[in-house]
Amino acid sequence: MIEIIIIVILLSALLTFYRVIKGPTVFDRIAAADSIGIMFLLILVLLSLYFQREIFIDVAIVYALLLFVDVLIMAKFFGH
Repeated sequence: MIEIIIIVILLSALLTFYRVIKGPTVFDRIAAADSIGIMFLLILVLLSLYFQREIFIDVAIVYALLLFVDVLIMAKFFGH
């Protein structure tokens, strides 16, 4: 079951990557890139459940923090 969910998330990430490439505005591209990051974060959590390894949760937490900082930096950079 987890494998199917991961495959669906990967397909969604591929579709979202199209928005990163063809996004009409920079903000669309940033939002799509952050969406892909959140999808990979979810995949890390699912892999943690699948392999029953807690280290993936730790990596996912750090990755989520970096994604949040990335959004703040982008908002500050493009806000002016």
